[in-house]
Order: sequence, then structure tokens, then C-alpha cells
Amino acid sequence: MIRKILATVAVVAVALIAAPAAAQAAGGAGYTGQGTNVTLTVGEVGTMTFSGLPPNTPSTATAPDAVTLAVLKAATASRATDASGSVSFQVSSNTPGTYTITDTAGDWVATGTLTVVPADTASTGGIANTGYDTPVLWIWIAGGALLLGAALVVVMTTVRRARQQD
Repeated sequence: MIRKILATVAVVAVALIAAPAAAQAAGGAGYTGQGTNVTLTVGEVGTMTFSGLPPNTPSTATAPDAVTLAVLKAATASRATDASGSVSFQVSSNTPGTYTITDTAGDWVATGTLTVVPADTASTGGIANTGYDTPVLWIWIAGGALLLGAALVVVMTTVRRARQQD
């Protein structure tokens, strides 16, 4: 029985020691970096940044035909990553939709999403105005009229009861 308990404790100890070591393993083939998610209006130019790639490595960004990478209308663009493993590309599109942009640096791949919305439905940052904006003065007047009506009913009831008792 003690041998089984010791074996179980040994297996648990090895698992606890091995898990952090595996979590710190360096990325290799097939490693996925990070790309930014950008929302633009039709015709607007934005910057997509891809990070987590190997430093100072040639990279190639690919996009659907509806997306323009860099200044020229191209579906692919090449640029080297910087010392921190990041690279940026100028993106734009004249067609509304959601596009996936992929940047490849060796065996490392980073993806980002470009969302292009029509110019008239771009987010303005505010909440839609719904309903009727009643001026505050009219609300106070209506509330006062209700209170006067209630007070009139109370006074009339009191006067009627007083006359009935006489």
C-alpha cells in the first residue's frame, strides 16, 4: 500500500515540475503570432501591426483582392520585422466586409482582422436618439397639475364630510 502511495506522490511531483517547463518552451514551427483587429470606413487607410514574430526576419502579408496593402493595390506585401518581432502594414479597402490578413515570417504566422464598414454606418460613439425629448419644464408643470388635482380631491372630500356632519 505504501509503495502505491509513494508512486502516486512521485508521479504528481513530476507532473508539477514538468508543466511549468513545458509552458516556457520557445515557439517554433507553426507558432502563431498576434495581429491587430482594425475597423475602417470605406476608403480610409489604417495600420495593421503583427507582433510575436521572429526579429529581423523577412515577412509577407497576404490579403484578399478587395484589400489594398501598402500604397499600391496589391494582395501581398513584404517587409522585414523589427528587432522586437513586429511589423506594420498600411491597409484600406473600398468594399465593405470583414477580411482576414495573414503575415508569414518563416514558419511563424500571425493573423489579423480588417473590418470595413460603409461610410454612413460608421460608429459615431454615441447612442441612437429614440423617443421624444420632452422639455423638463413641461414635466414639472404636468406633475404640479397632478398634485393640485389630488389636493383638490382631498379638500373637496374633507369639505363634503364636514357639511354632512353639521
